[in-house]
Amino acid sequence: MSALLEVDGLAKHYPVKKGLLLQKQVGAVRAVDGVSFTLNRGETLALVGESGCGKSTTARLVLRLIEPSAGRIRFDGQDVTKVDGGAMRALRRRMQIVFQDPYASLNPRLTVGDAIAEPMAVHGIGNEASRRAKVQELLALVGLRPFHADRYPHEFSGGQRQRIGIARALAVEPDLVVCDEPVSALDVSIQAQVVNLMKDLQARLGLSYLFIAHDLAVVKHMADRIAVMYLGAVMEVGEKRALFARPRHPYTRALLAAIPHPDPSRRGRVTPLGGDVPSPMAVPPGCRFHTRCPFAQDRCRSEVPALRDLQGQQVACHFAESLPDPGLDYSGGLTEAAAKRLALYDAARRKAAA
Repeated sequence: MSALLEVDGLAKHYPVKKGLLLQKQVGAVRAVDGVSFTLNRGETLALVGESGCGKSTTARLVLRLIEPSAGRIRFDGQDVTKVDGGAMRALRRRMQIVFQDPYASLNPRLTVGDAIAEPMAVHGIGNEASRRAKVQELLALVGLRPFHADRYPHEFSGGQRQRIGIARALAVEPDLVVCDEPVSALDVSIQAQVVNLMKDLQARLGLSYLFIAHDLAVVKHMADRIAVMYLGAVMEVGEKRALFARPRHPYTRALLAAIPHPDPSRRGRVTPLGGDVPSPMAVPPGCRFHTRCPFAQDRCRSEVPALRDLQGQQVACHFAESLPDPGLDYSGGLTEAAAKRLALYDAARRKAAA
């Protein structure tokens, strides 16, 4: 596969000021701090991690909805950080986003048809008649009816609104769609429909997804590869099956071990994480995870681990090769509720294909 998106050393630091008229900078919030990854064409890369680890900020930086403090973003070989004006607008047509809250992301004063047609008008695609026809086509593509174009967002359910958000993102025929927790605000049964819709659209249109989620059952169903973030940095990147079967980083292990298994005999011997996530204003020296890592040594407190290749995965840990086996079946370590959600996703997909 060829890389569509390449992110190297991406950072976003927000200055913290105090004093008379807030003129003196006393620190910085390191929301994203040196993130690197690649996304291939037709692939889904999931960003996972605790709340506040920088996933959504990374997504907005990739699209340049906010400006990076440092780093490089290459989209289809072009450096996005050095593009402005009309060239940036042309790039935005190829990069779209589906937001977490499907109601807040839709203009309540616009009908659904106008909301979906607006990106086409902004980018000068077609005329009014062709845009109306495209709206009808997109509504059908996401499972809505033609007459829905004349209704307003408040007249739809959450699942329907998210379908509208997806249709709007697809209106300009993008190559990359950033999905910022697109199903977290939806009921479980609706999650299954939206997730399966997104997978079907990816197969049909050749889309690439940067997929942000907390629910590891959704990630396990959607992703091809997974990048694990902690305190603004990437801790581990790997193919989905390999990462679930054998996580290399202690933090990845902790995330997966936090999902209780219904069979107590298969839960393994896992040392729970202690302490709280440090403030992004005071990132610990060395490995930023060492304050909570049960395997931390002196080297971890002084030397920042590089993200290095290890048997097909990338891991930022000095001692990844020598970590003890916790005896936990991570690949099967999903809660009963999560397992039911996965079964629901698969059943709905098989039904749609029949």
